[in-house]
Amino acid sequence: MSAIAKLSTTSRMSRRAAISLVLALALVAMAVLVNKTPLGEHTWLRVLFGISALNFTLRATVPLVLGALSGILCERSGIINIGIEGMMLAGAFAGFVAKTSTNHWPLTVSLIFSVAVAVAVGGLMGAVHALFSIRFRMDQIISGTVIIILALGASSYLYNRDAIAEGKFSSIPVPGLSQIDVIGPVLFDNPPITYLALILVLVVHVALFYTRWGLRTRAVGEHPRAADSVGINVNRYRYVNTSLGGMLAGLAGAFLVLEAVGQFQEGMTAGRGFISLAAMIFGNWNPFGALGAAALFGYTQALQNELLLAGVTQVPRQFISMLPYVVTIVAVSGLVGRVRPPAAEGKVYETEGSA
Repeated sequence: MSAIAKLSTTSRMSRRAAISLVLALALVAMAVLVNKTPLGEHTWLRVLFGISALNFTLRATVPLVLGALSGILCERSGIINIGIEGMMLAGAFAGFVAKTSTNHWPLTVSLIFSVAVAVAVGGLMGAVHALFSIRFRMDQIISGTVIIILALGASSYLYNRDAIAEGKFSSIPVPGLSQIDVIGPVLFDNPPITYLALILVLVVHVALFYTRWGLRTRAVGEHPRAADSVGINVNRYRYVNTSLGGMLAGLAGAFLVLEAVGQFQEGMTAGRGFISLAAMIFGNWNPFGALGAAALFGYTQALQNELLLAGVTQVPRQFISMLPYVVTIVAVSGLVGRVRPPAAEGKVYETEGSA
């Protein structure tokens, strides 16, 4: 890429970051005004900017951003992963089974163990996807579809409807910060997986762009032949990153069962894996960009919830329920041709000796 092209790309990313920052500040300002002034008496403003809407936005954002981080790790190393939905569902089901099997344990120990099981199963699904894509050279779209079908079928067949998971993660307020008006209850009074998801955005960003592992991962996804020529084991990096991506998707599933809902329901991921892919693309394969996109899509889910709770009858309920998916389609379709995925994404790599 030429210097002018790089400068243009950097400029576009800077503009997007500036726009995202302005929108975030505007949202915070409106939330403060609505919740601390007489503006809150207006129903529509409460629906759009009330604390309830902001809380729901964060809860809806967590599984989406974890799924997006999963996709980033996979695709930055060259593996297309549309199987996030299946990995997320497998993690949710595994966490539920682990929780129901350890209900007699102390609650904290049972929950931590269940999260570990969900993450491990998600990682296993990621490893299976990597095996299909790398070792058996299966089309990566088909491999991801197989993962989704496998998770849907296995979880539905094995699900015991009489099983009940007892207890889930509760909120842990951050001393001092949780007392801040409006923002405190939203950002600093949450259960642990929510905090972990936000921390992981920073961790993945730093790891991808400021460490040797991240540099090699991006090299493997952009130009595997050049990476191989300097001694980087391309397929090993792809196996590791796809497995790590599966673990993050499994953590998203654990959030749904062990923190958000408290129980398992068949097909409970409800398309979140696909919306996560949209957040990844909308965020230009960047962790902070994915967080912003996930927050946008989470906000549309919050609006759907708030409109239904407010008893809005002028618009059919079905159209309100469509809102998050319509926004996702419009957002991603508007980016066609404007974002560039990793150059080697979806391409099987063969070493010189095996070619």
